[in-house]
Amino acid sequence: MAGQIPVDEAVAARLRLIVKAGEELRGADLLSFVLEHAVTECGGLGGMVHLRGPGGRELLLTTAHGLVRTIAGGWAEIEVGNGTAPSLAVTRGLPAWLPARPGEDGTGAVLPAGTGLLAVPLTGTDGTVAGALSVLATAEEPGPGCRAALAELAGWTGPRLPDPRESPPEPWRGGGGPEHRIAPDSVSRALWHMSDAFFAVDAQWRITFVNVEAERLLGASHALLGHTLWEAFTRLGVDIAEPGLPARYRRAAEAGAPSGFEVRWPTNQRWYYMRLVPVPDGLAVYAADITETRAREEERATAERAAAERGARIGELTDALAQALTMREVVTAIADRVLPPFGASGFVVQLIEGSQIQVAGGVGYPQSFLEAIDGSPISDLSAVSEVYHTGAPVFIDSVEEFTRRYPTQADRPFSARKAAWAFLPLVVSGRDIGCSVISFAEPRHLTGEERALLNALSGLMAQAIERARLYDMEHTRAKELQRGLLPRTLPAVHAVTTAARYLPASEGVEVGGDWYDVIPLSGARVALVIGDVMGHGLSEAATMGRLRTAVHTLADLEFPPAELLTRLNDLVSDFGDSLYATCLYAVYDPVTATCSYARAGHPPPAVIRPGEPVRFPGHAPDPPLGAARPPFETTEVSLPEGSLLVLYTDGLVESAARDIDRGMEHLARTLTAAASGPGSGPGALHIWRKEARGESASLERLCDDLLAELVPEKQGTADDAALLIARTHAIAPDDIATWPLSPGPVAAGEARDHVREQLLRWELAPLTTTAELLVSELVGNAVRHGKGPVELRLLRGDGLICEVSDGSLTTPRIRHASETDEGGRGLQLVSALSHRWGTRYTAAGKCIWTEQRVP
Repeated sequence: MAGQIPVDEAVAARLRLIVKAGEELRGADLLSFVLEHAVTECGGLGGMVHLRGPGGRELLLTTAHGLVRTIAGGWAEIEVGNGTAPSLAVTRGLPAWLPARPGEDGTGAVLPAGTGLLAVPLTGTDGTVAGALSVLATAEEPGPGCRAALAELAGWTGPRLPDPRESPPEPWRGGGGPEHRIAPDSVSRALWHMSDAFFAVDAQWRITFVNVEAERLLGASHALLGHTLWEAFTRLGVDIAEPGLPARYRRAAEAGAPSGFEVRWPTNQRWYYMRLVPVPDGLAVYAADITETRAREEERATAERAAAERGARIGELTDALAQALTMREVVTAIADRVLPPFGASGFVVQLIEGSQIQVAGGVGYPQSFLEAIDGSPISDLSAVSEVYHTGAPVFIDSVEEFTRRYPTQADRPFSARKAAWAFLPLVVSGRDIGCSVISFAEPRHLTGEERALLNALSGLMAQAIERARLYDMEHTRAKELQRGLLPRTLPAVHAVTTAARYLPASEGVEVGGDWYDVIPLSGARVALVIGDVMGHGLSEAATMGRLRTAVHTLADLEFPPAELLTRLNDLVSDFGDSLYATCLYAVYDPVTATCSYARAGHPPPAVIRPGEPVRFPGHAPDPPLGAARPPFETTEVSLPEGSLLVLYTDGLVESAARDIDRGMEHLARTLTAAASGPGSGPGALHIWRKEARGESASLERLCDDLLAELVPEKQGTADDAALLIARTHAIAPDDIATWPLSPGPVAAGEARDHVREQLLRWELAPLTTTAELLVSELVGNAVRHGKGPVELRLLRGDGLICEVSDGSLTTPRIRHASETDEGGRGLQLVSALSHRWGTRYTAAGKCIWTEQRVP
């Protein structure tokens, strides 16, 4: 039976001591000894031993412990099979538990209310059950530990019992006799030589017995016996070291039930488990030395805590690295979660690029030191080189050790301000990519547990660092692609001064589709374009490039804004059903100082006229390209000299924390502050300055301040943002000359006369001869192939523009005339003599124009 229920290690050790102490006992002494320890081990209220009578049909109470006479008397003789716990244990040969049922069977064998009896059989050497060992407990059934202890004691006692047929049991008489006391001679010898400390006190707390081990705790027995326990405690200083210990003893005696606790003894600083067992005339105390057991438990607990901490740190680092994208984010995540637990002060990542060591990121190092080691050859004798070639970590505890191992780099500890290092290999898919270095400001020896943890963490760091390196490379390439698709420089035109910015998204590696452009048109006009292909990725960037090219082509054909968006919408629709883009196309005419624009799903422009508040003119936008159904609506606004036209994409004014309406209000406030002049607004910008150099600089500063205000660097943006600002310049009336021409061939002569006279007034006489030839050809073509009325207009700006308008929609084309053809060379001459030339359609017909450079 003892083997059926496992016994706790501490309990098993104690039972071995009990068995050893009782080896010489027999008969009543044996039963009293076993019963007392059985009650103690189970924390019971008392106990009994029943043995079979001579007839074998009754069980006789032979020994009792802790039971008053009135209770024990009812159990003096019980019949086998009467249903009580002892009889069940005997008949079944198994442990039996029964709670109290007063007056059961009318036998008088009753138990106090709220208690129960656990009985185990006592089996002899021949396998017969000789009796039962019972423990009185509270109403709650004793646990497996108690059952196992009783089974062990019963299994040891049974074979030592005499044959009841040869030596009938002596019945219990309830007083003096062998039934409840341990024989002083044999028991005292056993207790005296116990490996556990044991001492006893009487009801007045006088020490009555001290064994050899207890003398190590309390002192020599001859100095203790007859004195109170408190006197011994005072002499040993127990009251000071463990002030609550006397109170525990008193509570145990008052409770009348066994109790136990652990205490560190002040004289030898060892840990003991104190088992306090109340006895009728006092208190018995067992003190088992558990110092080694506690040490093993603490070591196991420390190892478990270390494993838990290691797992927690790895888990925290894994979570942080999973969210980190760039090398800077990875380095910061590692520094925040790895350096503090180890008390480290620095972290640096060194990657191997070809034959050189490149610093990819660092924390806790002077910038001058990082710059000095960046680009070091891998062939140098160094810890990084050693780690790279061996694939094993290197741990250095002091500056002296570092100097001894790497004498050529003896100056590095001083310049780095470090005194100990852990060089960890970075291995990804079996390939060494470099080394991560964790450093300490003071000498430091890492334990085996710490080194193992760093080795485990180095694998996670290597994966994250390699992923961040690839991410940074892809992100750099993506930004280069994006910027390559945008205008490298904005063209310088007379009609407007411009400045632009593109801000890539701070999240994600994929490029966006935001773009802008400035396109010179005929008649000194200029087209201002801004757009946004919805989505992110190479496909969207490629679409943006195609749209920008298409806009240039359509702009060269001089389509008005609404017509241009119509044709652009057809192009986007052909790209696929899932592709959409927004676009705003505006044309500014410096002659009339007006701007006409159309927009497809795009935010309206911000307009600032000198002395007026910021406005967002226009109607509700048409749907985006790819989803719109032409025609598009056109809006026309007056932009006198010095007005500002601000075009932008939604990434500038819209974010997860701000809707587009609030963003546009923010933009308006910022522009108003900038326009208010010195002393108010971002940097007190002079956005109305007309000096050429100051004008351009002020727009550049305005772009920077708008981005800083609307998209702070610390906040970043999840979407790309594009910004294009144009300051308008109207052509003065004195720089415009217009004449109607007579019908017929005389018109060419009139045109030459007007050109000659006007260029003299404008002091552009060197251009006269060429201008006359150009005008003659243009007017001749209009008279010959077009229809009236014919009109001539000259514009003076960055160049000299000659325009001839007529009422025909026929488009002139350059022909390749043969040597025998008498005509067909006029437009070839125009193309050769002019800097630019072309045709545009007007509401009344068409206009053929040429542009000459002004010397």
